[in-house]
This record gives sequence, C-alpha cells and structure tokens, in this order.
Amino acid sequence: MGLKPVLTRDFGQEGLIGLQGYERSGGYGAFKKALQESTPDALIEMVKKSGLRGRGGAGFPTGNKWGFLPKGVYPRYLICNADESEPGCFKDRYLIEESPHQLIEGILIAAYAIGCNLAFIYIRGEYLPQTELLETALEEARAAGYIGRNVLGSGYDVDVLLHRGAGAYICGEETALLTSLEGYRGEPRLKPPFPAVKGLYGKPTVVNNVETLATLPHIVRNGPDWFAAMGTPTGKGTRVWCMSGHVNRPGNYELEMGTPIRELIYEHGGGIWKGRSLKAFQPGGASMMVLLPEHIDVGLDFDAIAKAGSMAGAGAMMVMDETTCIVDVARRLVKFFEHESCGKCTPCREGTYWMANLFDRIEFGEGKPGDPDLLLDMGYNIDGRSFCPLGDASTWFPRSVIKYFRDEFEQHIVEKACPFRGEREAVA
Repeated sequence: MGLKPVLTRDFGQEGLIGLQGYERSGGYGAFKKALQESTPDALIEMVKKSGLRGRGGAGFPTGNKWGFLPKGVYPRYLICNADESEPGCFKDRYLIEESPHQLIEGILIAAYAIGCNLAFIYIRGEYLPQTELLETALEEARAAGYIGRNVLGSGYDVDVLLHRGAGAYICGEETALLTSLEGYRGEPRLKPPFPAVKGLYGKPTVVNNVETLATLPHIVRNGPDWFAAMGTPTGKGTRVWCMSGHVNRPGNYELEMGTPIRELIYEHGGGIWKGRSLKAFQPGGASMMVLLPEHIDVGLDFDAIAKAGSMAGAGAMMVMDETTCIVDVARRLVKFFEHESCGKCTPCREGTYWMANLFDRIEFGEGKPGDPDLLLDMGYNIDGRSFCPLGDASTWFPRSVIKYFRDEFEQHIVEKACPFRGEREAVA
C-alpha cells in the first residue's frame, strides 16, 4: 500500500493543463475507447465491477448510483459537484489546477454512460483561478471535437456548461446544488424523490464529485479488475487525502485505500510539527467525529474508519497536536455550521446558534457544570431531526469530543478559563 499515483501520476508534467500536454499523456484515449468499444450499459457495469465509491463524502457505489436512473426518461443530466467548501478539504481544487482535462474526460465518459447530452460543472464561487482553467480547457475540448455534436463521428451529442456558485456551503449538498443551479435560493429538497428520479428541472440527474469523475478515465483505460485489485474489499482503488493541521508536510496525498493512517501522518506528512505529539485527528473533514492516537493504525478505508467511530467523509485529514484546545476547535467548527445553515429548518437554524453560544460560554470562562450534558442533549435533538445532513453533521464532532475529552470541558468550567490559551501563546 502507500503512495499510489493514479489520478496524480502525471502531475507536474510540463503542459499538462493544456490539451496537447494532456493528450501526450494519453488523455481522451479512454473517452475514445468508451465511444468506440463500449455501450452505455456496459460502461455502467464496468464501473460497478470496479467497486468505485463516491469520493465526495457519502461513499456510495458510483455504478449503482447511475443504475438508479429510470429507464426511458429523458432528458437526463450529469452534475459535477466542484463546490468544495468543507473546512480542511482542498483536493478538488488540486485536481482541477493540475489537470483540468482529466476531469472533463471523466465527465464525458459519465455523461455517455448515463445517456446524458448536457452536463454541468457547479464550482465553488471562490475558485476563480480554477474556473478560468476549466473555461479554457472546455474551449480546447470543444475545438478538438470532444464536446459538441456528433462527437468524434460517434453520433453522440454532448455539451458541458460551467456554473459558479455564490459562496454557500449548503450548495455542496446535492439537492441544494440543484436548486441553486435552477436559479433559486440554495436550499435542500425533501428526499425522496431522489435526484436520480427527479433532479435538475424535474428530470433524472446524477451528481458526482470531482475526484469520482476524474477516476473514470483510468478505470476505462485499464479495466475494472485493475482498479478493484487495489485497496480493500470494501474500499477499492486509491484516494486523494487532504492533510492539514499540525504536520510538517501538509498537502494532498494519493494513497491506496486501506493504507494505515500512521503512514499518511508520519511518513508522508513528516509527523507532528515542532517535535510535539499527536493529540487527535479528524479523518474526513470538519463534521467528522474525532479519533485518538490509539486509532493511528486504522486503515484509510470507508468501513475501517466507520468501525473506529468516525467517517472517511470528504477525505480531509485534520491533525491536532498536544497544545490544541479541543473545546475551541469544536467551538470554531460549530460556528462554521451556524454561519452556513440555510435557515430552512428549525433544528439546524436554532440548534447550531445555541450550540455556538454554549461553546463560547465554556471557552471564555463562563461555563456551568451541566453544560457538557446540555451540549449533548442539544446535539441529540438536532441529529436526525434536521431537513438535510448539515444539521446532523454539525453535532458529530462536538458529541465525539465530549465523549473523549470531557475532562477538558470540566477543566474549562472549574478554572473559568481556557487552560490552553496561555500555553498556545507561549509556544507560538
């Protein structure tokens, strides 16, 4: 296991962001192969056989998701979700910056597989340089005949449109994304019906993440058995992990699924910075439950991380050293979710507000003895009662840190101050 460059194999190669450079590395060969040697149904079966699971957070099998589209209902749409807004997550930006054509080729393969003639890339509004890269790449692909009518003489018509979001984290949720793309306020929709049945403009729609789609050219080029041979029985292939926080070498690392977390942090990340020790980490992004040094040998795999008590999520490994105030980390993350709540449902809108106030109270020396249990009670009343996963997810990290670090909460309350604040300032 370990580093396994597949998507990132050619990154850094001169001219890769342009069409000619991408074609020199074999680019668009997989799309040509799909058009000439396969059928849409065969491509769906290929992706199912590969075991590819969505890289955006939920980890749902990609081929199965495509298979949910109702037969004979057209038009149907494909959406590339590039609204990367999860704190600690920056892999989609990396994939776009280094090889925009790889993503476009994956979109074209997916569109052909599901019988889609119009695909969209919904990109985070703050990603202006990445938007410009994609705009240029789309123009190049059109000029070369990969996008348009009768693509490469196959009789297949396809267009890809780029749409910038407006800075709302909630639009990373697939139904809120669809609502925003239609021109309305970005708010989630009730499910069912799911997007596969009734999505964009009320038609069958598939929403896939950037990394998921960028993986497709490699599966088509090398075959599903090649992809399935990597990783674990429940997590096939490779995945790009964004590592941030208190490590010597933060960045993006493409590893074979199942690689121990220890290897990611200590070998590729260079270990904990400033000679300090590991206190805790989040394996999947801001909303995921905290894990401890005792979990360091858990494999980077959906099911293994779930068994340890967290989730792989968006693949954002956030590392915290011994000087970290866990209460303050939870406070900041809850404030993020409070700020990004769309306000549609009461549990999320009001619950995140009151959780944020309670964390402020504890962190700044005004906490009361029953506050940790009150936070837990709030969390249990939000989780499972919110309209979409944002409300649920806002409670997962706070509840997990109370489970593992209740003593820190009690220390804040007894001492009427944050015990780490002075220490952090002294060693900064």
